[in-house]
Amino acid sequence: MRDSRVDQSPAISAAEMQGREFAWTNADFDQVQKLIYQRAGISLHDGKHAMVYSRLSRRLRDTGYQSFREYLSWLESTDGPEWQEFINALTTNLTSFFREHHHFEIFADYLKTKAFGSGCRVWCSAASTGEEPYSIAMTAMDVLGKGKFSLTASDIDSKVLATASQGVYRLESMKGVSAELARKFFMRGKAGNAGLVRVKPELRQSIDFVIVNLIKDDWPFKEPFDAVFCRNVMIYFDAPTQRRVLEKIHRVMKPGALLFVGHAENFSDSKDLFVLKGKTVYERCR
Repeated sequence: MRDSRVDQSPAISAAEMQGREFAWTNADFDQVQKLIYQRAGISLHDGKHAMVYSRLSRRLRDTGYQSFREYLSWLESTDGPEWQEFINALTTNLTSFFREHHHFEIFADYLKTKAFGSGCRVWCSAASTGEEPYSIAMTAMDVLGKGKFSLTASDIDSKVLATASQGVYRLESMKGVSAELARKFFMRGKAGNAGLVRVKPELRQSIDFVIVNLIKDDWPFKEPFDAVFCRNVMIYFDAPTQRRVLEKIHRVMKPGALLFVGHAENFSDSKDLFVLKGKTVYERCR
């Protein structure tokens, strides 16, 4: 896995600086790299200059600062709500319903073949705008029925989590949802809401949405999980951070529980924690 923190930031040319609303230097980028790594464990690639400038420029406009140096100095001097806005601006949220469909087939088989006693407990650790946790919930409710599972959906980004909690989507985003599941779990908007769908209350009520920072030690979980979805998250962490997060995830899972990860993620060097059970699916070691 890449660790962009150890590389030297590329010099910014005069041509790149022309036409920019705010001055933007290598030192500014280095400072952003340091702060987002400290706060969220994210290792920003050195090719992300343009992305970081674009996203954080909005924060300068909203807070009234005229330079990145002033904004970042102020940010470091406070422990207020702007830190959440800073993190929100720099996190990437790409998701869709039933993305990496084979995971949901494996998850459904797992639910069918295992006895869960008081109910199956699942954690989706990167909920984004909600498509993933609702896909998990639809799968679980379709197999187990209402009230037989609980799902905690978390994200570090408060804004996307608020969107997820609302459960309202454009009809064209439903391509991954079968017609049967769409009828069972969604309501179509009418009149002014035409072209929109809303998650039915029984599905929404099965999910608890909470803000969780994976690198912090304040996770709110009191009981272990039977399955954890942590997909396309670790690619933003360097190797030491990945290991620390995997150890923490291991601690909140039951022996034999399944961990679903992204298609570009491989944890074969953590065999003391998880063993590969299928395509990007791991089992917690006992």
